[in-house]
Amino acid sequence: MGRSNETFSKKEKEKKRLKKQQNKKDKTEERKASSSKGKSLEDMMAYVDADGNITSTPPDLHNKRKEIALEDIQLGAAKQIAMPEDAVRKGVVTLFNEQKGFGFIRDEISRESIFVHVSDVTGIIRENDRVTYEPSRGQKGPAAIKVAKI
Repeated sequence: MGRSNETFSKKEKEKKRLKKQQNKKDKTEERKASSSKGKSLEDMMAYVDADGNITSTPPDLHNKRKEIALEDIQLGAAKQIAMPEDAVRKGVVTLFNEQKGFGFIRDEISRESIFVHVSDVTGIIRENDRVTYEPSRGQKGPAAIKVAKI
């Protein structure tokens, strides 16, 4: 009589493999049973109320609606205030580098930063000085000419 080809360790390995397969099947069936795939969109929806809390009831939007005129909606960048070229303006020197010979003036009305070169300054100016100037178009944007300390 011949001996069986299966040894004790082979039988044990086979049992472990079958047990793993069974556990895997059990887990997949459990996942399918508790799955939320069959839920409708309304069941899965969550809402945030005015206080920032998450709720399952949708907010009442009809009472909080505001009418907005189409003319009030702004598209694109904000409009810049056009500066008259020949008017004398006032501003404050925000930065001035004496070694390099240039700086910037913040306009009092438009709050726009305007370039100033030392050749356009009459007298001596420093940072935080109040000055008068005439706006003009420079190579890279607005520039100040005829700058004088107040």
